[in-house]
Amino acid sequence: MDFSTPISTVVPSLDGPVLQVLARSDRMLSGRQVHAEAGAGSVAGVRLVLQRLASTGLVHVDEAGSSLLYSLNRAHLAAQAVELLANLRATFADTLSANIGAWRIPPLHASLYGAAARGEGELTSEVSLLLIRSDEIAAGNFLWEEQVGGLMSDIVELTGNPVDVDELSLRDLANHHHAAVPVIQDWLDQPTILAGPPLQVLLAARASVERPILADLPLLPNLANFPALPALTRAGG
Repeated sequence: MDFSTPISTVVPSLDGPVLQVLARSDRMLSGRQVHAEAGAGSVAGVRLVLQRLASTGLVHVDEAGSSLLYSLNRAHLAAQAVELLANLRATFADTLSANIGAWRIPPLHASLYGAAARGEGELTSEVSLLLIRSDEIAAGNFLWEEQVGGLMSDIVELTGNPVDVDELSLRDLANHHHAAVPVIQDWLDQPTILAGPPLQVLLAARASVERPILADLPLLPNLANFPALPALTRAGG
């Protein structure tokens, strides 16, 4: 699936990006505005697509002075299918969240990151997934690995894209953060959260546990309350 223009999976022509822009907009748009947001074709090509779609009744056209403004006719029988295709990325994330929500060993955190999360990439782009497990769950836990493997297979079936999974414990995550491992920035860059709190919340909670609580440490005695020690004198002085 092309995560930058999911509708192109089914509508690979210029019609796909044009319909995606209209489906995601709640206002009337000019031909130039549709072209700018679609990021495909030419202004003239986009206008031809809009005119053809208007002839089917799927697109409304209104005059505004010398300009024509376009919007998706959401009452059209095909509009629901267009909206579904235009929002495949959100549907994909919701499907993964529901899948992970049924796990017998739930992750502390699960998120998409990289091109799929940012709505970028191409048909062959990897779907990058981050999974954080509790420190109590061993790396080789059979059920955990079975869950992760099943999720990877589901992603390939849902999208046709290859999958890359970063899977580590909360302790490993904290160590990566302390060592400033570069991939941390990838994990924090516009992720799509599938389960659990954001990484920043997990790291802050972990740091608060590891940091000593000064209020619980015993107080040092105030030396000013001790009597002064007698001065020492040299023997035979």
